Amino acid sequence: MACKSNPNLFFFFFLFTIFIELRFAQQISRGEIVPKDCNGRWIHIRNLPSRFNLDLLSNCSEYPIFDEFCPYLANHGLGQKTHNRSHSWYRTDPSMLELIFHRRMLEYPCLTSDPDSANAIYLPYYASIDALKYLYGPEVNSSAEHGLELFDFLHHNQPEIWNRRGGHDHFLVMARPAWDFSQPLENDPPIWGTSFLELPEFFNVTALTLEGRAWPWQEQAIPYPTSFHPPNIAFLESWLQRVKRSKRSTLMLFAGGGGISTTPNIRRSIRDECKNSTDGDYISNSGNGRNRDGSPYSNLCEVVDCSNGICEHDPVRYLRPMLQATFCLQPPGDTPTRRSTFDGILAGCIPVFFEDLSGKSQYKWHLPDKEFAESTVTIPKEDVVFKGVKILDVLMGIPRARIRRMREKVIELIPKVMYRKHGSSLGLRTKKDAVDIAIEGTLQKIGMRVQELNLE
Repeated sequence: MACKSNPNLFFFFFLFTIFIELRFAQQISRGEIVPKDCNGRWIHIRNLPSRFNLDLLSNCSEYPIFDEFCPYLANHGLGQKTHNRSHSWYRTDPSMLELIFHRRMLEYPCLTSDPDSANAIYLPYYASIDALKYLYGPEVNSSAEHGLELFDFLHHNQPEIWNRRGGHDHFLVMARPAWDFSQPLENDPPIWGTSFLELPEFFNVTALTLEGRAWPWQEQAIPYPTSFHPPNIAFLESWLQRVKRSKRSTLMLFAGGGGISTTPNIRRSIRDECKNSTDGDYISNSGNGRNRDGSPYSNLCEVVDCSNGICEHDPVRYLRPMLQATFCLQPPGDTPTRRSTFDGILAGCIPVFFEDLSGKSQYKWHLPDKEFAESTVTIPKEDVVFKGVKILDVLMGIPRARIRRMREKVIELIPKVMYRKHGSSLGLRTKKDAVDIAIEGTLQKIGMRVQELNLE
């Protein structure tokens, strides 16, 4: 890989492009480029020492138990292109979300160099990458210390920025589920994770995570990055047209691993149901293998085996089947949420959830209650695993007209959950993507909090 063979050249290029974008951000901050409609939207990017972000990238091959993430650093975290002529498709790893978000923040139109006039303070700290030394490296027994060095810097370097609102106006991105940062401080010896989100010092900071817990107010889940990052509106529209035209010959699809243990669980139930169904002769509770309107599927159920991570950076492996499926099953795994949820949405495949923590209670900004109800199906996993409910029966019982409306709603969600490429065209920037919606939600969340506590 390039970063292995010539790391100095790689990091020079990476730092150079960051420098160019910082100059652009400074032009905005000094008023040389005057954006419109920034009232209530001003953000100050805290100038952190490079040890909190860019320097961490030089350790990309030091944690073999985790994975070597050097190849995923390319294109500011989007990863390498899926093929040389690709304009929109990359081998993106979700763990690079902090880089992707940082790069996009540098072109946010309402940046200010004055923290006193900012409505929010962004901390460009690569928390999940810094956490690797506690999760997989030599400091595994010191995981309660994760974040203390950052707080020490914030507390002693220009402390007035932090003290102005006690950190309530600060936010950061964490490219792992919140559970990985939630180990109780009193755990001795440590079990798993770091204690960043358990530190009282950071209780006031808004954390944008890939998966949030149900109760902490400061956590908010934002979409997993997929492999689709269009640079202009033409590539987005081209993909949307392909999704709309795609023939859905498979009723339901599961792309993932697991489900091979002998203990009852939802993934095993899915695999068993798919195995027991055969094209053309599946007998449902209604007595046939057709949906309510009599339209047969050539394939009732398909499993794309993604065991051992073989699908993670190969979008063709799962996106082609998803484009041909009407419903994409999204069972929980090690944690409730899955990147596959957003891969499926990207393919226009209606998500089927088995618990609220997988979607409904997570992505309130990107999948609000109304849109969620109109574009998804929920089947309680307990009903499937222990009560004999067949997923195929539920899905075949949905009228074709409703399925058509649901798919239309799913396709409408695509621009909102994708991460467009940095430096994209002005036309594409008129459509809010995952970053735009996350920033908007963060500003509203912080604004409400500041107002409630009378910290204005």
